Parts: sequence; C-alpha cells; structure tokens
Amino acid sequence: MSKKNESSSETLDFIKFLIKLGLFVIILRSFIVSPFNIPSESMQPRLMVGDYLLVAKWPYGFSKYSMPFSVPLIPGRILPNSPEPGDVVVFKAPPSQRDDYIKRVIGLSGDIIKVTDGVVSINGVDVQRERIEDYKHLVSANSPCFTPNFEAVNGDRKKICSYPQFRETLPNGSSYKILDIYEQSPGDTTQSFVVPDGHMFVMGDNRDRSADSRFPAQEGQAIGMVPQENLVGRALVTVFSTDGSAEWIKPWTWFSAARSERIGERF
Repeated sequence: MSKKNESSSETLDFIKFLIKLGLFVIILRSFIVSPFNIPSESMQPRLMVGDYLLVAKWPYGFSKYSMPFSVPLIPGRILPNSPEPGDVVVFKAPPSQRDDYIKRVIGLSGDIIKVTDGVVSINGVDVQRERIEDYKHLVSANSPCFTPNFEAVNGDRKKICSYPQFRETLPNGSSYKILDIYEQSPGDTTQSFVVPDGHMFVMGDNRDRSADSRFPAQEGQAIGMVPQENLVGRALVTVFSTDGSAEWIKPWTWFSAARSERIGERF
C-alpha cells in the first residue's frame, strides 16, 4: 500500500472513530446521564453554587428535552413515569422551555397546595416541619452570606454563614432539610393552588431564595406550574464541588478549591 493510500485509510479510520464517539456521547447524554451545575442558592442546603451533578435520564421516560439542545427527534414522551413527591428534578423551565432548572417536587396532578407562614399544606394537611440545628457553611466566592446578619466566625476563626434550618417530611415519608431564613417573605403565605393534570408543583429547598411554583411563570424568573413533559431527569449524585476560589493560572488551587466532603453525595 502506498503512503498516500495508507494516510487516507488512517484519516478515514479517525473520522469513523469521531463519529462513533459522537454517537456514544449523544446516547449517553440522551438516555443515561447528563451533567448539570448549580447556578443559584435556591436549593440550599442540599445543593450549593459550584456543585456539579449527574442527572439520570431514565426515571421519567424520554422526550425531546432528553436530547442535547432539545432536538425534536422524539415525539411526545416515551416510557413515561411520574416523579414522586420529594424527588429533586431537572426540567425545562416555563414559560420559554429553554433554561434548565432544578427544584424539589412537592405536589402532583390534583393536589391542592397552600403555604401559610412558611408551612406547606397538601390537600388540607400541614406538612410535618421541625426546627433543627442551624445550617452553616464557610464563606467563599461561590457561597457568600445573603446579608451580614447571618455572618459568624467558627472555632478556626474562619467566616461562616449560619441560617435557620428545618426538616420537612412529606406525607409519603420523603424527608429533607430546608432553609426558611426570613420571618416574612413574599412566598411564605400563598393562595391555594390546584395542580393541573400532567403538571408538578415544585419548590426550592431555600424557601426565601427560590422563584418557583408559588409565583406566576415569568421569563428568567418564576416558573409557575411545571408540565411533566418538561422533565429532563432526576438528580443522581454530586460528582464535583468547588468553592469558586480556583484560578486557571494557579493549578494547585484547582484542588484546594474542591469541597471534597460534598463529592459523592447521592439523592
């Protein structure tokens, strides 16, 4: 074989490899898992800015929102399953269905949801809620305190944020921690919401810092009720977390900025 033919064969093999790799990545991200990073404080204490997750695609079935860039290759939703109350889900946020949001499912079709002085009720029954130890984290570039009122110093003389924390338990037994920072905020008392058929009522765990189903859908802000067809997947595991102090020109900071205690946390 001539050098020219040999070179052409190697090029062809490389192109085939790239095509196979591309198909593998598309299948992986569309039907198995995809990455997601946390952009806001709305899911504290469970999730912090700088957390990187894997999102499982299979629990709720597959739709165009399962595909990278929402390519409309799948009509409707195949193998559909409803989420369970308490699930932490990623979805395309109304009204535009462009941005990925992450929230916790509180209610499903037909449920009547109301919030009174910060206490959630489902179908007329108050969700169990108890005050527990304050939630504390180190002050960092990714996690400053919301206001100076919540700043403190720990035993190592490092600045921390300290927030009122509660444990909430839904009627199905799902239990998780929430923050309710302010005594009164716009979402602490709401009207009664009836969740429409095929929709979800979702809330952020950081109740005073989350624009969720308690508020009407508005582009780039609140989301109202979320159609289940908008589901992308369920949060699976935290694979990396950074406090935001890393600098590209200082490679050692890539490791010092890692919040190793958060890596490997499952949902």
